[in-house]
Amino acid sequence: MATPLRNPIVDIERARMTDTTDIGAPGTGWRRGPAQGPEVTAAADSATLVSAPFNRRPHPARSGMDLHIRQLGKRYSGVAALDRVDLDVAAGELVALLGPSGSGKTTLLRVIAGLLHPDEGRVLFGQDDATRLSLRERNVGFVFQHYALFKHMTVAENIAFGLRSRPRKRRPDKATIARRVEELLGLIQLPDFGGRYPEQLSGGQKQRVALARALAIDPTVLLLDEPFGALDAKVRVELRRWLRQLHERTGQTTLFVTHDQEEALELADRIVVLRDGRIEQVGTPDEIYSSPASDYVFDFIGRANVLEGRVEHGQFRIAGHAIALPAPDVADGPARLYARPHDIAPATPEAGIAALVIAAHRLADRITLELAVEGQSRPLELDFVASPGVTTPAPGSTIGLEPLRYRVFAA
Repeated sequence: MATPLRNPIVDIERARMTDTTDIGAPGTGWRRGPAQGPEVTAAADSATLVSAPFNRRPHPARSGMDLHIRQLGKRYSGVAALDRVDLDVAAGELVALLGPSGSGKTTLLRVIAGLLHPDEGRVLFGQDDATRLSLRERNVGFVFQHYALFKHMTVAENIAFGLRSRPRKRRPDKATIARRVEELLGLIQLPDFGGRYPEQLSGGQKQRVALARALAIDPTVLLLDEPFGALDAKVRVELRRWLRQLHERTGQTTLFVTHDQEEALELADRIVVLRDGRIEQVGTPDEIYSSPASDYVFDFIGRANVLEGRVEHGQFRIAGHAIALPAPDVADGPARLYARPHDIAPATPEAGIAALVIAAHRLADRITLELAVEGQSRPLELDFVASPGVTTPAPGSTIGLEPLRYRVFAA
């Protein structure tokens, strides 16, 4: 009697259910101042490890393929989780989907994987329309925050799972699977861990194994859903640097979801900033940080000071302060000035924007002043380097602020 095909989705779900465990350049808008799952869901999602034939057209120098999102829409109870999103990801790119909770980043990742079906729009792998393909047919690799490893399987068996679950006609022989597992154990720098069980691994090691399992099937696209969220801060830093190095070796087209700005800025080739189901900006980390397309992106990425005022005849002015700053590209009316803490210089109260020192905080060689400006709803911060001869203003004293590099947006 023939052995019935196993259903990998059911297998994983059951396993998880029982597991208890250039400044001022034209077009930038910059101005110088006067001086200058639930666990069961994650388990079911892991079925993306099971592969199927797909007409792949990889980039000649990369192992991944192009990904194209066209007018993608998804609604829940009338609320748009994705609002006609368009996105192109080149073969071999490492792209971060960055945004706050509810921005649509995880929904977008799951639609790409085939775990959710869009209400409108298309998902294309290369030139092939994958919108209506099942998650098995898409042959994507998915890595989760909580690993979704089988605790009753060894590391080697977990990595081999996607290959062993293929239909018999497409299943590699045992020797081929063993070689692939050995290769991946070396790639994730755990060559002697094949015989261990998940409970014998650290969190960082478990995530490496989960990544190896996703790579084992040679996926069309690798998708990572907040892969470092369950790890402590030091391990997160170490693992994301390792992931960047791994990506350079494999060239796999990769998208990862994160709400950690530092993680996105350090890891990604490009960052997609989402807000309320729409894309606010797509660009390199430097473009996103240094040339934000909107006040939302400026305020969301990195630390930002915000000053409320008005633009009058191309000058930004703050009520009660004599200083006027050039803002030639902004229409007259209410406006906000945005500046990074390191892009503001201290000055005398008469020469700059008068600010009251609330507190001074030191981190290594950096001192950050927390400041209050009369009439402003948000406190400000000023960074400077602590060095011999530099006196830190005392709380309660008044200093002047001179924005050196800033953006002005209409309110």
